[in-house]
Amino acid sequence: MGQTHLLLLACFWVLSTCSLLLDASSDGLLRINLNKKRLDKEALTAAKLAKKESNLRRSVGADQYLSASTDDIVPLDNYLDTQYFGQISIGTPPQNFTVIFDTGSSNLWVPSSKCYFSIACYLHHRYKSTKSKTYTKNGESCTITYGSGQIAGFFSEDNVLVGNLVVQNQKFIETTRETSPTFIIGKFDGILGLGFPEISVGGAPPIWQSMKQQKLVAKDVFSFWLNRDPDASSGGGEPVFGGVDPKHYKGDHTYVPVTRKGYWQFDMGDLIIGGHSTGFCAGGCAAIVDSGTSLLAGPTTIVAQVNHAIGAEGIISTECKEVVSEYGEMILELLISQTSPQKVCTQIGLCVFDGAHSVSNPIESVVEKQKRGSDLFCTACEMAVVWIQNQLRENKTKELILNYANQLCERLPSPNGESTVDCHQISKMPNLAFTIANKTFTLTPEQYIVKLEQAGQTICISGFMAFDVPPPRGPLWILGDVFMGAYHTVFDFGENRIGFAKSA
Repeated sequence: MGQTHLLLLACFWVLSTCSLLLDASSDGLLRINLNKKRLDKEALTAAKLAKKESNLRRSVGADQYLSASTDDIVPLDNYLDTQYFGQISIGTPPQNFTVIFDTGSSNLWVPSSKCYFSIACYLHHRYKSTKSKTYTKNGESCTITYGSGQIAGFFSEDNVLVGNLVVQNQKFIETTRETSPTFIIGKFDGILGLGFPEISVGGAPPIWQSMKQQKLVAKDVFSFWLNRDPDASSGGGEPVFGGVDPKHYKGDHTYVPVTRKGYWQFDMGDLIIGGHSTGFCAGGCAAIVDSGTSLLAGPTTIVAQVNHAIGAEGIISTECKEVVSEYGEMILELLISQTSPQKVCTQIGLCVFDGAHSVSNPIESVVEKQKRGSDLFCTACEMAVVWIQNQLRENKTKELILNYANQLCERLPSPNGESTVDCHQISKMPNLAFTIANKTFTLTPEQYIVKLEQAGQTICISGFMAFDVPPPRGPLWILGDVFMGAYHTVFDFGENRIGFAKSA
């Protein structure tokens, strides 16, 4: 990752227009209400391309303490439950831009009027430094690399208006090249990063750090409420700078410390499917909260189990089924004989053991390893060990255990990451739950399934996608908008912690 933005915008972006309505509410907070748009059939085709191209990147009483009348609120538009964006302004007089408020990156960038050779720039608002009285030249060049494209440009400094807060002399990027189709199709002009300075390209302070230094916020926090109701008239959500809005959550927040600055990273426990452990993260996994990621991204081993439990259709992995067919009984016998799970695949010759763990550990994405020959068999074996071990704990018969592992092979995620489900079966799907700070955070099927509707047609997408990160950073979960829509999230940079409470 380093200074490369891990922007997993697993979303469905299309070109459209939106109208703005400024509303000065009675509580003194400035709200920007944006209209919502729906999906059309042509957009779905473009959406798949966009998503493929964009894959890269409690204390009691605390909530009352964080809430303040000086909170700054920037309402968001919710586009198809997969893209949230709001308006900021740069310069004097202000030039308006629509941006993704992204906790998975740290830089602010918008297209430049000096961007001449990228189509994306001509389809979006461009910053004109000559029109701003508060512009300060910087000129330092920079590049941010994404999974299949880049932005490049140079740094400038100017005043940035976020809600009703004016951040003076904010360092930001004017892009002069945007090479990914995502930026052409996307409804946003740029990105406003809300991660830590440690991953900021060029050492530019994230906007919240500038707010803190300029004493613009009452409390050293910002919070997110994402509205998942597609028919609601209350907008798509709100990031609130300087506190929290008590209308947007129920009960108290559960807080966990930030374990690694850069992304908003913390230690997470197991994922539970219908009350049963998935095993892989039973001893703990790292997780980051990323508002720039539409779905929930996690280890392939677990996502395959989720897909099986909810009946999602993914790619059929021949290698995985072959491992289960030829080595399933041997794996089962070794586990019964108390062989260490980390050594099973080495003993049957599918992985190379270095004395501590398999050389190929951790499990990388099956899709990414298709060109790596025998490595895929090691990967499939390691996944099968986890699955079979879980079934042994349930005291299942050999036949049921091997049949279950074979079925999971069929549920491995598709190459583009997405998996579809039968919309008529949602009510029969199990609840899924994350363990955070020894507490259970449940997602119902209605919360983890994304519905795309148009002209009477409905497509249902699993909110889970596979993404494998090697140690020491991984295994890693990325809790994107699907999770943040269910749980109001507080990013407390004063205390270096993250808080979760049920969204209201």
